[in-house]
Amino acid sequence: MAQAETRIYHNPKCSTSRKTLELLRDNGIDPEVVLYLKNPPTRDELATMIADAGIDVRTAVRKRESLYEELGLASASDDELLDAMAEHPILIERPFVVTPRGTRLARPLDSVREIL
Repeated sequence: MAQAETRIYHNPKCSTSRKTLELLRDNGIDPEVVLYLKNPPTRDELATMIADAGIDVRTAVRKRESLYEELGLASASDDELLDAMAEHPILIERPFVVTPRGTRLARPLDSVREIL
């Protein structure tokens, strides 16, 4: 697998994100590492990743993030959630992994094995 074909939306402060990156490298994959807090996906890219991962928008939101409550997102629509995540990437659950075999939100971490 070509390295550029695999991408991880990574936050080095997140233990799950670090473990996922380690899993990829342990499987001989040197992915493109996107530090999504500095280089966030666009709203359309985010919507595509969520759809490709087979999850709903609410699953892709970090509900434990204080901003989630501050912005009153508990009753927000999918469109409102996507807008909020695009504007405030800290709200994006992590890490997303994109490979030629699919996209997964690495929660649980083992779900990434399905696309390696």
